[in-house]
This record gives sequence, C-alpha cells and structure tokens, in this order.
Amino acid sequence: MPKLLLATNNPGKVREMQALLDDLGVQLYLPADLGLHLHVTEDGQTYAENAARKALAFARASGMIALGDDSGLEVDVLDGKPGLHSHRFAPWPDATDADRRAYLLQQLQGKPRPWTARFRATVAVATPGGDVRYALGECEGQIIPDERGTGGFGYDPIFLIPSLGRTMAELAMHEKNRLSHRARAIQNASQILKEWLGV
Repeated sequence: MPKLLLATNNPGKVREMQALLDDLGVQLYLPADLGLHLHVTEDGQTYAENAARKALAFARASGMIALGDDSGLEVDVLDGKPGLHSHRFAPWPDATDADRRAYLLQQLQGKPRPWTARFRATVAVATPGGDVRYALGECEGQIIPDERGTGGFGYDPIFLIPSLGRTMAELAMHEKNRLSHRARAIQNASQILKEWLGV
C-alpha cells in the first residue's frame, strides 16, 4: 500500500486529516511513527510557503511523500488578522487555544458586527526530491462573541457558519469534513496524491 506522511504534530489536524484521507487507499504515517522530531520554523510570508516548508522538511527527513498544511483565520474588521499568525496571535508565551480566542474577542470589542471572517488553508504535497504541489480551501463565516460547541480546536467555538446556524465546534466530524477549509484543501489535493502515490 502506498505511504503518505502527515507533516504535523497537531492532534486536532491529525484527527481531521486521517478522517479526510481514510478512503484514499494509502497508509498514513505520523512523524512520531518514524521517530521524527523536526521543528520547522513557520516564518514564511504566505500559507503556501509555510505549508511547503513543513512538507519538504518531513519528506526529505523520511524519504516519503509528505503532506503539510498551513491555515489561518482572517477577520475582515481586523484587516485580515490574525491570518498567518493565527496560532501565535495571543501575545503571551505558551498561549492556549482558549487564550487565543479570548484575545481575538478582546480585539473585536467595539467593532461593528457582524464580524465576517474566513478560514483559509493551503495544503502542500512534497516529494523527497523537492517537488511540491499545492491545493487551496476556504470556508466563509462570522466570529461570534460567545463560545459554542466542544468539537474541533483553535477558533472553531467562535466561528459561526451562518447557513447552518452553528459554529465549527458544534459540527460532527463528518459535517466539518464536508465544508471546512482544510477539508476543501485536502479534497482539492486528492488528484495530486492519486497521481504521485499511484492510487
């Protein structure tokens, strides 16, 4: 069975990616399965740069095709912030997801609602030889001031999908994996994966 390495140690991303790639017919590996402990500095100027850095680093270290991603939340009234810095948005060291949500809501105080926003994701698929291809996905929504739901991770409890009337954290995994930014990016990457992995 063809092998694919997921270039992430984020448990939330791992769960989503495993579910999204389940029917591809490939054997998925995590860095820990291979004893890989890489720290990739995500200081690129775009999601694509950061995704490619992760995918390339893990592909070269493992000798396997690797899939990396980078994503962010862009809030219109904050001129697209936190964007690339979504995971490092709160100004405190070792900030938790809850800290980041609280800090974002603090920045939105007094701003006119609705707080329209979108999640964007770029997936990079890399070979050990240095070839990289990309796929994009996005999901439109709004930030709400009160957390709702216990699923997902990151900003999901305050990201409302107006057409459903629910936050990303209120969706079951199979629902989230139909419409999330990461789901759409991985779906858009499926043809690349099929070509390169021969499935």
